[in-house]
Amino acid sequence: MEKRIIVPDYTRSLLRGIDLALAFLIGFAAGFLVLFIFYKIAILAIIGGAAFGVANIFASAAGSVKKRLSKLRVQFFDLLEAMSVGMRAGKPLLKSLQSAREDLLLIYPEDSDIIVELDIVLGRFDNAVPLSEAFADLAARSRLEDVASFATIYATIEGKSGRADEITRETQQIIADKMEIEMEIDTLMTAAKTEVNIMLIMPLVILAVIGYAGAGFMDAIYTTGAGRVVSTAGLVVFIISYILARKFSNVKL
Repeated sequence: MEKRIIVPDYTRSLLRGIDLALAFLIGFAAGFLVLFIFYKIAILAIIGGAAFGVANIFASAAGSVKKRLSKLRVQFFDLLEAMSVGMRAGKPLLKSLQSAREDLLLIYPEDSDIIVELDIVLGRFDNAVPLSEAFADLAARSRLEDVASFATIYATIEGKSGRADEITRETQQIIADKMEIEMEIDTLMTAAKTEVNIMLIMPLVILAVIGYAGAGFMDAIYTTGAGRVVSTAGLVVFIISYILARKFSNVKL
């Protein structure tokens, strides 16, 4: 019986129910703690925590999609590398794809995205669909710049150039250089992100310590109208700082 291949949808999150529930609990806990530290009103903290929990479900789903595409990009780089090895040995592109599939199975499971995509490309070729169209479809579904670049280059040279192996190797090298630079930048940004997280958490820790161990030092913040205004202003500043910190530390490469 022929195996039925399901075309991956890279716009849809693969998070399961338990993952979504965990994302909600994490968001709820964070929202509850922040609001309770600023206001010390349990019902407000619960409602706000629930809102944060729901928002974190969507954020986690979007993050899982981004992570999946990042993994696919690395896998596609490995595919190009395996293809270039086959083409250096004198194999045509189709044979190099088939050989690359066998090589990739040594490091990736059969249900990994790159193996599934290879099966789709090879299956469509068996049904008289040009390889350029199959790669273009992968580029459209994944929205990965490197895949789109390779698909465009291959569509240009398909059946017209005897330098397909050399062009494929050059494309693989360009992608390798880009990924190396991005990894260096990401390493540098990791330290900055850690510092940002510490700077965001410290005000909450200070407020919590003073509020609970300050012998009534901050009672006016929680019991007077002016204090509530100050708390609200502080919360707004904290939220704006959080948004700006995330925006500046998440550099789009």
